[in-house]
Parts: sequence; C-alpha cells; structure tokens
Amino acid sequence: MRKRVATCLRQIILRVVLIFTLFWGGGIALFSAVPVPFSALMVERQIGAWLKGNFGYVAHSDWVGADDISPWMGLAVIAAEDQHFPNHWGFDVAAIEKALVHNERSEGRIRGASTLSQQTVKNLFLWSGRSWLRKGLEAGLTLGVEAVWSKKRILTVYLNIAEFGNGVFGVEAAAQRYFHKSARELTPPEAALLAAVLPSPLRFKAAAPSGYVRSRQAWILRQMRQLGGKSFLSQHHL
Repeated sequence: MRKRVATCLRQIILRVVLIFTLFWGGGIALFSAVPVPFSALMVERQIGAWLKGNFGYVAHSDWVGADDISPWMGLAVIAAEDQHFPNHWGFDVAAIEKALVHNERSEGRIRGASTLSQQTVKNLFLWSGRSWLRKGLEAGLTLGVEAVWSKKRILTVYLNIAEFGNGVFGVEAAAQRYFHKSARELTPPEAALLAAVLPSPLRFKAAAPSGYVRSRQAWILRQMRQLGGKSFLSQHHL
C-alpha cells in the first residue's frame, strides 16, 4: 500500500513538473518575439484587488516596442538596477558576494542583488515574496531567458511589465500617467525619476516624490552620465 501511494505521488509530482516546464519553456520561446499581454505579477495584483473587493482595479500594460521607448529609460534602469547588465549571463556574481557580506554584517535592511534578467523572470513567470523555491525557479528560468533572448529583448520586456505605481504597469502607462506623454518622449530626468521608484513602487511615488526619491533620481542621472549616456546603449547593442 505504501509503495503504491509513493509511486502515485511520484507520478503526480513528475506530471506537475513536466506541465510547468512546458509552460515556462513555451513562454520563454513565445515571448522572445511576441508582445507580453500580462505578467504573473499583474495577475497577482489583480486577484489581490478582487479579494479586497476592488473590482475597478485593472492590471494591464500597454505594450510598446523597443523603438517606441526613449533610450534614456533603458539607460536609467541599467544605471539604477544593474550596471553590468550587458556583460553578465543573468547573475552578477560580484554584486551577490557584496550583498551576502552586507547582509551578514547588517541587522537592518537586507540588500538584494537581482539583475534585470532575474527581475524580468520574477515579474513575468513567478510570484512575489521570498523563498528558496522561488529563488531556485528564478535561477533556472533566468538561464533559459538569457540563452534564448537578446539583452535588448530582456530590457524591452522588463520595461513593459515593470510596476511603476499602484495599477501602473509598463513604461508607456507610467509615462502617460505621470508626464502626459509617450514613453518615446521621456527625458533623462523623467526616466531617472521612474527608475528611482522601482525598488518599491507601491511605497515610492513618482507623482509626489519624497526627498529620498529625488536624491536617488539625482544619483541615477550621475550614473547615466558616467556610463557614457546613449553611447553606452549603442556600444552594447541595446
């Protein structure tokens, strides 16, 4: 009886793993060329809103191609979140080591070391929160995305599904909401301001930036200049 139950459980687990592998693998292949209609994070936020009785909340993004996004926006998120983005294979080992040392010594805020590739995978395919299971899945999916997608594609998808505020997903929606213009028209200060809220978009407000957000915006602008401005993007085919 025990052997029969164990065999049945193994078969169920293998089938579940196979289903999710096919689902995620198909998603990676499909979204290497097709616009992303929604992300796992959008679904999570939508369900959360419904459970709270907020039926007016609609989580969606207005997809725009790479050519319809200001180059300053791509540069801003790279400067803010992942300056080694063009050169790594999905993981910034040096940043991870620094984060581990910091977190061991500090009793305060935990420092993360997620790359843009990892953040794209998490937002697109997985759930929020911290767990070893999610981090393990994130690592595997990141390798898959890096193997199939170009860096430019990763950056484009990231900008289209990133959360910039409550119910504001994607750079086009953010540009329209906060600056009343298209993503193509964003200026360096505007792009830096949007990038400044990304660590915690439900806490930091692009519409009413705090002193901390303004200081972070100024820091991002300095980093954008130090990276070399638009020439950094062209140099790395972004």
